[in-house]
Amino acid sequence: MNAEFFEALTMLEKERGLSADYLLGKIKDAIIIAVKKNYEVENENVSVIIEPETGKFSVSLVKKVVSEVFDPNTEISLRDAFQRKKTYRPGDDYIIPLKTKDFGRIAAQTAKHVIRQGLKEAERSQMYAEMQSNAHEIVSAVVTNIDEERGVITLELSKGGVATLPRNEQVAGEVLREGQHIKVYVVDVLESERGPRMMISRTHPGLVKRMFEMEVPEIFDGTVEIKAISREAGARTKMAVWSKDENVDPVGACIGPRGQRVARIVEELGGEKIDIVRWNEDPAKFISAALSPATVVGVELIEGETRSCRVTVPDHQLSLAIGNKGQNARLCARLTGYNIDIRPESGYYGEEEPQAAETEAAGQESAETQTAE
Repeated sequence: MNAEFFEALTMLEKERGLSADYLLGKIKDAIIIAVKKNYEVENENVSVIIEPETGKFSVSLVKKVVSEVFDPNTEISLRDAFQRKKTYRPGDDYIIPLKTKDFGRIAAQTAKHVIRQGLKEAERSQMYAEMQSNAHEIVSAVVTNIDEERGVITLELSKGGVATLPRNEQVAGEVLREGQHIKVYVVDVLESERGPRMMISRTHPGLVKRMFEMEVPEIFDGTVEIKAISREAGARTKMAVWSKDENVDPVGACIGPRGQRVARIVEELGGEKIDIVRWNEDPAKFISAALSPATVVGVELIEGETRSCRVTVPDHQLSLAIGNKGQNARLCARLTGYNIDIRPESGYYGEEEPQAAETEAAGQESAETQTAE
């Protein structure tokens, strides 16, 4: 019987992919619960020994040898103990081996239920660990269903499992169809009553960041570092890069020969524009570069609790610096972490309203802004 038990255990380990140690722990717990219920004892009164190496499998009741018995379930008199061995003394443990049939129907059902629950928990934990390894990574997926009413898209992940892409994590204007292969960014993995659940996104700036890490060898090997990234999905992304090797141009490395590297990412993102600028530890120089493609005349940092600055640009570059509906200035503010007030060189806004030229940095936590650690 013991041999059959251990063979079944090995088979279960292979089929479910669960460790034998974990299974043995759950089985021990199940047997202890069954014995406690059937014999009205506590944990310390049950001994379960399971040793796959030696094939030993035993279950015993442990009673305390006493001079006077108050609880017959957990104690045995010295006189009764002497019937087995004369060397017993008060305080010794008296071991009573049990047979499987002694558990009875209730004990067996209890053990079966606990083992089943333990296996479910183990599978869930294993699934969570596997999914957690994909956090902050890009995962390929296939669109399997589109709920037009709720705007939710169901995806079948290439690494197994199903995930839903909420409307607010979809790129505005992007039309997906059933059967289409797409890439999504795993923002996080959460545990729920129904099991682990992946939080995925097509709008998160981490998607662009990971694409560059996969596409650019200099980023992958650590020579070039992505210092900051801000994104308005489907429209434009700004990314600041820096090189630890002065002989390697970080911007050129990301763009690639004849622009091939960045072109592949732009194509994957459906034509989203990507501005790649050189990061600088000097805030003024960094802000100046981040306002690209606009030319900057000067940057004045404003002292105070909030990180603010005043940027001067040529009159004819004002609209370019601000961007369509303030997009360029807004992304620059998020990229640099500064509140930016953009002013024309002449001092007059002309047709531009002063308020339109002022952009607040997204200092708060935002899904649109990610600073490289």
